[in-house]
Amino acid sequence: MVWSAISTRNETSPIARGGWLDALRFIVAAMIILHHFQAAGPVPLAEAWHPVFERGGFLLTNFFIIDSGYVLMRVYAASLQRGTMSPGDFVLKRVLRVYPAHLIMGLSLVALVLVSSALGVAPRNPEWFAWDQLPAQLALVQSFGIYGGLGWNAPAWSISALIGCYLAFPWILRGLVRVGPWTVLALGVGLYLVANELTWALLDLPVYQMPMKYGFIRALPLFFLGMALAGFAQKVWINPKLAGWAFVAATIGLGVAQWFDKNALISLACISVIILAAGAIPVLRPSKLVEKIALVSFSMFITNEVVRIAWFGVANVAIARLNLSEPVQWALWGAGVAAAFVFAFAFHFLIDNPIQNRIKAWMKSRRKGRPAPAIGPVVSLEG
Repeated sequence: MVWSAISTRNETSPIARGGWLDALRFIVAAMIILHHFQAAGPVPLAEAWHPVFERGGFLLTNFFIIDSGYVLMRVYAASLQRGTMSPGDFVLKRVLRVYPAHLIMGLSLVALVLVSSALGVAPRNPEWFAWDQLPAQLALVQSFGIYGGLGWNAPAWSISALIGCYLAFPWILRGLVRVGPWTVLALGVGLYLVANELTWALLDLPVYQMPMKYGFIRALPLFFLGMALAGFAQKVWINPKLAGWAFVAATIGLGVAQWFDKNALISLACISVIILAAGAIPVLRPSKLVEKIALVSFSMFITNEVVRIAWFGVANVAIARLNLSEPVQWALWGAGVAAAFVFAFAFHFLIDNPIQNRIKAWMKSRRKGRPAPAIGPVVSLEG
C-alpha cells in the first residue's frame, strides 16, 4: 500500500482514554477555573497581565462544546446506527450525566445565600442572586429563550444548551452518515459560517456572543462542527506524525492569535485542528493519571463558580475588616483557585461518581430483556 499522510484506505485510530483528548479536557477545565477567578484578585489578571484572561471565556466555551460533539460522535455513533442504543436512551444517559451534579450545586448555592443572609452577610452583588432567575437555571432551560439564568451558577447555560444538542444528536447523525467525509467536514465548517453571518445580519452579533438566553443557538453550530470533525476522523486516516505536527502548529497558532486579539474565526480553526489532531494520535501508552484527572473535568466545570462565590464571600469580608495587604490578598486568591481544584476532585470522587455508578446500574437494569449488543463495549470519554 502506498504511504500517504491522509488516506481513506487505512484504518483510523480508535478513540481511547488516557491520551491527548483526555489531557485537553483537563487543561481546558483548568483554564475555565482560571478564567472565572481572574477578576477576583486585587487586580484582574486581564489588567495585570493580558486581556486574554478576560476574553478567553468564549474561546474555552467553544472548545468545550466542539469537543463534546466530537467525542459523542466518536463514542456513540456506531451504537445508535446499529440500533444497540435508542435515541431515547442516548438522551436520557446524557441528561442524567449532567443534571444531578448541576442540581446539587444549584441548591448548594441557594443554601449558601440563605445561610449567609441569615447571618447578616448579604451578597456584595445581590443582583446576581435574583430569585426570579433561579427556576429556569435549576431546570436547565435558560438557553432556550426562557426568562432566567443570569447570575447564580451562570456558566450552567452551556449545560442547558448542550441538552438541546443531545436531543438533536441522533437526528443529525442520520444525515451525516449518508455523506462522505470531505462533505461532512465542509458541512460542519459551512454551517458555522452561515450561522455566524445570520446572527451578524439579524442581531449585529457574532454567533459566539449570543446572549445566554439564546445559548442553544450559539452552541448547536459548534456542536455540529464537532460532530463533523468526528465524522471526518472516523473515515479518514491521518498519519500520526502529521497529526502531531498539526497539533503543535495549531496550538502555537492559537496562542499567537489570542495574544493580539480575539481573532475568533482563526482561533476556531485552530481549535478544530487541535481536536482533530488529538483524536488522530494513537494512544499507545494510556496514562491512568490523565484518565483520572480527565474524569474530574466536568466536576471542575460545574463546581468552580459556586466555590468562587463562597470563597470570596468570606475572603472579601476578611480583607475589608482586617485591611489585609495586597500580597496577602494575592495569597487568598491563589488559595481560592487551589480550593476550586480540591473541591472539584472531592465532589467527583465522593458525590458525582457514586451517583453516576448508581445511574449506570439503573440504566443497565432497564436494558435487561433487550437483545444483547452486536458490538463490543465502547470506551466512553465523557465520564
